Amino acid sequence: MKKIIIVVGIVLVILIGSLFFIQNVNINRFGTDEYYTTIIGDGNKMEDKMDDGSILVRYEYDLPAYDKDSNQKTLTFTANKQLRKNAYLLLFVKDGKGVTSYKEVTAEEIPEKAVKMLE
Repeated sequence: MKKIIIVVGIVLVILIGSLFFIQNVNINRFGTDEYYTTIIGDGNKMEDKMDDGSILVRYEYDLPAYDKDSNQKTLTFTANKQLRKNAYLLLFVKDGKGVTSYKEVTAEEIPEKAVKMLE
């Protein structure tokens, strides 16, 4: 009986840990290269009509980005809202997939070589 309770407890801990991981970790950021960019203009507004008739609005950005060694790459990505002008972004890039995720960062969080290129 003790073994069954221990096994059930371990399974519950694994399930709860898995749920926590899924809720709080963006797997699109694993195994990516990191590039930094700044929003220098309005995104290109794109509207797609869904099957139910609703309109999906996205904004496409095509911006120069720099890695920690100041190597430049022009990257294209979309956002579901207009991004704040002059905001610094950390882009997560996978080979063959392009930008898989992004997050806003401060200038202090950007490596020195990259931030010099963005100023």
